[in-house]
Parts: sequence; C-alpha cells; structure tokens
Amino acid sequence: MVENKEISALFHLIDDPDVVVYSTVSNKIISFGKAIIPNLEDLWENTISEEVQERIESLIHKLHFDDLTGDFINWKNGSTELLQGALLTAQYHYPEMQALQALREIEKMRRNTWLELNNYLTPLEQVNVLTSIFYNYYKQKGVELTYTQPEDFLINKTLETKKGNAISNGIIYMVLCELLDIPIKAINIPRQFILGYFDSQYEFLNPISHSSQKIIFYIDPLNGQIYSHKDVESYFKRINVPPTTSYFKPRDNKQIIQFLLLELSKCYDNDSNRYKMKELLTIVKLLDE
Repeated sequence: MVENKEISALFHLIDDPDVVVYSTVSNKIISFGKAIIPNLEDLWENTISEEVQERIESLIHKLHFDDLTGDFINWKNGSTELLQGALLTAQYHYPEMQALQALREIEKMRRNTWLELNNYLTPLEQVNVLTSIFYNYYKQKGVELTYTQPEDFLINKTLETKKGNAISNGIIYMVLCELLDIPIKAINIPRQFILGYFDSQYEFLNPISHSSQKIIFYIDPLNGQIYSHKDVESYFKRINVPPTTSYFKPRDNKQIIQFLLLELSKCYDNDSNRYKMKELLTIVKLLDE
C-alpha cells in the first residue's frame, strides 16, 4: 500500500457532503493510479457507512477502468492479438482476473487438436477434427445470445463454465485456428456471428473475384454446424437483404473486439448500470481513433 499523510488527509474527506470538495478529492485520489487501490480496499473494510463504501467502490472502479483504457490503447497500437483483446474485455468485468488459467485451457485445446491434424486433411476434415474436439471432447456448449447474461460474452467464463454465445465461442474457435494455421475468419453477415473457411490460394489465382468465392464453407460457432453457400444465400433471401461483397470480407481482430464490446455493452442498458454501457462504448470509439 502507498502510505503518506496526503492520502490519509484525502481519505478523511471522502465522506464530505460538498459535491465540489468530493470531486476535487476523488480526482486527486485517482491521480495516484492503481497503486492506491489496496488503501481504498482497506478503508472500505473499516468503514460502516454504506454511502462512503459506495464512493470507495466507485473510485476503485474508475481506477481499474482508467488502467484498462490504457491497456486497450496499447493493444490497438501494438499486436492487436485476438486472444489478448478478448482477455482485456473480460477484465472489464473481472479486473483482478489472472489470464494464466484461460491461456492454459486454450493451449490444452490447441495441443489436443494439433495431435489429430495432418497435412493431408481437406478443409472439411480439418474443421471436423477441430469441431469434434471443441464441442464433443471439451463439451463446449453454445447458448442463445441474450443481454441478461454478460458472462456469456467473456472468454474466461466461457472457458470455465464450458458455455458461451456465438461470439465468445467463436473467438476461442478462431484463436485455435490462428494457432493451428487454419484459415478461418469471422465475416460480417447481418444479425449473425458466422465464421468462414477461406481458400488461401484463391485470391492469388483469382485476384478479381467476389469475396464469397474465397470462402469454401461457413461455420456456426454456436455449435460447429457447417453451412454451404446455398444455405447462406437462402438466409439472405429470408431476411430480405441483398448479399453485397462487404458481408463476406473477413473482420480483423480490432473489428471483432469492437463488436464484442458493443454487444457486451447492451447487457448494461438499464438505469443502475448505464454508466458501464457508456464506458464500454467509450472503448469501442477509442479503438477507432
């Protein structure tokens, strides 16, 4: 813990009823950064006033959020690895989360899948191996996308509980594909989070072509079901939307994490949590800057 007289003086003013005084005090406390969180936690444990405890909780949340915002800026300006972006998103809900367990789980999945793959498998056979291990051996379940369960969007909880929605399952699936050099990417089909197996040689042989022709088939990350081009054409007819080229372009990692954050933010669209929705949307916008 950081110990000095200034911090002690500030803590004595946390319960000040004057809004201006409290605003000045809180800004000064936040300026100390994450190092002051243990002090705040100790103060919370030794405080009987619920109002003061709420103020302390708000300060701790603000410190974690400022730190997370900095991490997302570094991510955006750095490698933009999909797994790291998903783990940062999970840290919004679980700021003290240790990523090691999630990394170990993914490495076990990668290794078990790699042992079953070889260079002679067709794209469909590759996906059948990955799907069988992911959904059957590891019992990963898909749940309907709902905005009442934020944990279904978070990769750490998806791995821990063996259930996630199409987005969180899909991100884990894509991370495994990336580690195994399988060319599967998320595409931008409306109202869905669908993956496509891209023919890595097609673009080289056919530089001028419709994006969908680069995709061999589609995968639903909710359960691993495979769809053909005809299935996708039928879907577009059903929703009465013309299948333009933009819907078949692979989303990059930044776009995927922005989509994850945007969908997660909808879980907090209520009076008590709307500040969380605004914070998540702030990060979405930040990644565009």
